[in-house]
Amino acid sequence: MEYTISQLALLAGISTRTLRHYDKISLLSPAYINQSGYRIYTRTQVDTLQEILFFKALDMPLADIRKTIYQPDYDRAAALEKHLLLLEKKQQHLSLLIDNIQKTISSLKGGKTMTDKEKFEGLKQELISHNELQYGKEVRSKYGENTVDAANAHLLNLSEEQFENMEETGNKIISSLEYSVKNNLSADSAAAKEIAQLHKHWLSFTWPSYSKEAHLSLVEMYVSDERFTVYYDKNIKGCALFLKNAVQAFIDNI
Repeated sequence: MEYTISQLALLAGISTRTLRHYDKISLLSPAYINQSGYRIYTRTQVDTLQEILFFKALDMPLADIRKTIYQPDYDRAAALEKHLLLLEKKQQHLSLLIDNIQKTISSLKGGKTMTDKEKFEGLKQELISHNELQYGKEVRSKYGENTVDAANAHLLNLSEEQFENMEETGNKIISSLEYSVKNNLSADSAAAKEIAQLHKHWLSFTWPSYSKEAHLSLVEMYVSDERFTVYYDKNIKGCALFLKNAVQAFIDNI
């Protein structure tokens, strides 16, 4: 079966502009150009497009998708199995989040009142669900499935007091970063050292154990992945980089 660019776009539910962009960046090129100048796609390109859209659903950048699917040792079956596992995890987290929201709506409308424990558990699960949807793929790829699952389990076991402490610590890190960047403090200042120590403490709420290497690797990802950078730089640009440099200076002096 062969498809023109318009036919393939309609079949996949995307625009012809998207397919032209994929061709431009060497992510998905047509099988050939016919005598009339039309891009023609065959079953091979259809299968490749399916994989691209699977990866996109997991928020993988297009450049990373290209590197992955065109590796000489790329195993399509293994990739699809991994897709399925990640999507099933997302489904589980979303189901729990939906259940909690439904209970909250019912409570607000005069139904069964949610207990404080249910609300608290819902907050923890909502945080896990958000992190999985936003960053799960990258973090799991970097640290491994077992490490991330252990961190999530650690978070779910936090007491209400510990959870509140974690959120307060996170907010203090943000405010301290913004103050430091706004006032042009150095990464080896006393304020920077305090931020690094706070970040280490914040990690202890979800990390079963601490390692300097993992800490530094994490803050480096805050700078290299724009989604993390946006979180820390939402009010003042440069906070993610300051945190990375502060942690580097802190670790160098441990």
